[in-house]
Amino acid sequence: MSDMNIDDCYELAMKLVDEAGELVASRNSQRKTVQIKSHPTDFVTETDQQVEKLFVDGIRAKFPDHQFIGEEDMSEGKKAILTNAPTWIIDPIDGTMNFVHSFPHSAISIALLVNKVTEIGIVYNPVLGQKFTARRGQGAFYNGHQIHVSDEKDLTKALIMVEFGTNRESEKVKVIMENLSKLVRKGHGLRCLGGAVLNICYVALGAAECAYDFGAHAWDYAASEFIVREAGGITIDPSGGEFDIMSRRLLVANNIEMAKQLTAELIQYYPSPRDDE
Repeated sequence: MSDMNIDDCYELAMKLVDEAGELVASRNSQRKTVQIKSHPTDFVTETDQQVEKLFVDGIRAKFPDHQFIGEEDMSEGKKAILTNAPTWIIDPIDGTMNFVHSFPHSAISIALLVNKVTEIGIVYNPVLGQKFTARRGQGAFYNGHQIHVSDEKDLTKALIMVEFGTNRESEKVKVIMENLSKLVRKGHGLRCLGGAVLNICYVALGAAECAYDFGAHAWDYAASEFIVREAGGITIDPSGGEFDIMSRRLLVANNIEMAKQLTAELIQYYPSPRDDE
């Protein structure tokens, strides 16, 4: 795609994000209609579905050849197949449980990948007016102001973002609790706010030094990890290897020194199935 095409894509995405944000913000304090997906802590609201439809319909009207990977579309049992075609990866509301409870830590997330390379990332919490944006090679921004990761290199002085996730399978819960027990003694503090997308963006903002996750999905990572990288940070697999967007495993950090210290502490967990299985 030409630079002009990417400009057009970014302009359209920002317009749709603002429209979706108005819808989400207007309903945050209202009673929600909830449908259970895989288990009682994994659910979707009609707003999730309406926001995803808003994005898909709006983008298809202008770019009919573009592909989509969306949380609600994938919840129907489809595989998340990433090709070289322009592909939008969408999470209509990350932190749906927070949204259901009117807890103001949830976000709309959308990313555009072309030839499997991320070109655009936008994350928006419309309730608190937090908008993170990035374009490839152009840096990361928070409400229009450029941001950069923290320069801290010592894990003992780090704020670490963590999540429990919606899957409460016993082995996963055991690993999560063991990691929390270890890390609470290692860093300045742990934060678990119920929304992986915003947690990751806080690393880009410099408000936290690192975040890791076992069990979230490509739509939770696509925009947010890109924003971290454009803010000067790094994304790797929690074991220290190369990040695989379909693996449901991620670690972001402000620098490689911080990442190495965190990976050395983590007990590993490998979610199954992958997003592309």
